[in-house]
Amino acid sequence: MADDSTQKPAGADSSSEDRLIARYFAPLASDPGAFGLIDDAAAITPSAGCDLVMTTDGVIAGVHFFPDDPPDTISRKALRMNLSDLAAKGARPIGFLMAIALPSAVDDAWLAAFAQGLGEDARRYDCPLLGGDTDHTPGPLSVSIAAFGEVPHGGMVRRSSARVGDCVVVTGTIGDSALGVRLRRDADLAAKWQLTEAMQAQLKQRYLLPEPRNALADVVLHHASAAIDVSDGLAGDLAKLCRASAVAAAIDVVRVPLSEAARAAAAAEPALIEAMLTGGDDYEIVVTLAPEKLQAFRAEAERVGVAVSEIGRIAAGEGARFLRGGKALAFARPSYSHF
Repeated sequence: MADDSTQKPAGADSSSEDRLIARYFAPLASDPGAFGLIDDAAAITPSAGCDLVMTTDGVIAGVHFFPDDPPDTISRKALRMNLSDLAAKGARPIGFLMAIALPSAVDDAWLAAFAQGLGEDARRYDCPLLGGDTDHTPGPLSVSIAAFGEVPHGGMVRRSSARVGDCVVVTGTIGDSALGVRLRRDADLAAKWQLTEAMQAQLKQRYLLPEPRNALADVVLHHASAAIDVSDGLAGDLAKLCRASAVAAAIDVVRVPLSEAARAAAAAEPALIEAMLTGGDDYEIVVTLAPEKLQAFRAEAERVGVAVSEIGRIAAGEGARFLRGGKALAFARPSYSHF
């Protein structure tokens, strides 16, 4: 996170940026390979016999989060999105890089809260900051993170290795974040959906701060034939896995796990099931595995405190079909997409 900026706020100089980095971000760079963020690069070495797994994702104000969201949730969400990708690969996190573009409206209080939240999650997931870049922007705030993990050599779980006959399993619950965004945009929906205050808070929290399933990464590594994290919606991400593996999937919609709040909303407005199956930001993991491994997978997932549900099977063919009462649902927008 050395000073490589070419555009800075009026009156700023390299020393002011250095002070910003030293004050807010250097304390998060606990790995020796980060060199205290005083160099232009970091150096990391995976454990013996391991491959380095790399992923990157970012957030932009007005696109991935509301501009007035709490700064600690913005930083934590940006990191957790990448941690979710690592979890689906069966990888253990080892560090991350961050590039942040700050508008002039950002002040010290905002930065302090942002860094505090980021530091708490870096420690929680044992994933220290290794470096990055800070810039000024005349546009919206943006945060981009590249995260690194490790797996035993050749062991990374891919999208392209699902097999016909595999069970399809998903972690947690689906659709809460999509409903949370709708509630944030229209508070009157809470009454329409007959939600309690606790239900409303739960849905909004799932949007604000996902819970990546890194506790399950080792279980995924040892049991999954293929996996993908659910960032763009269950229907769309499962379809990506099917395309990569050249297989089809048949999913029983009734078996897709929903929270109490999501079930209440769907009971009041049945058409919401499409939004729940295709909306983004669940950050759960879809896993395919051989039927004979399902019992052990369930037991190990329970041991690490992650709920899992079997929702369907992999078959010959192509595409992911979501069946209700034996009929396939047709989605107007099968997956979240920026384009």
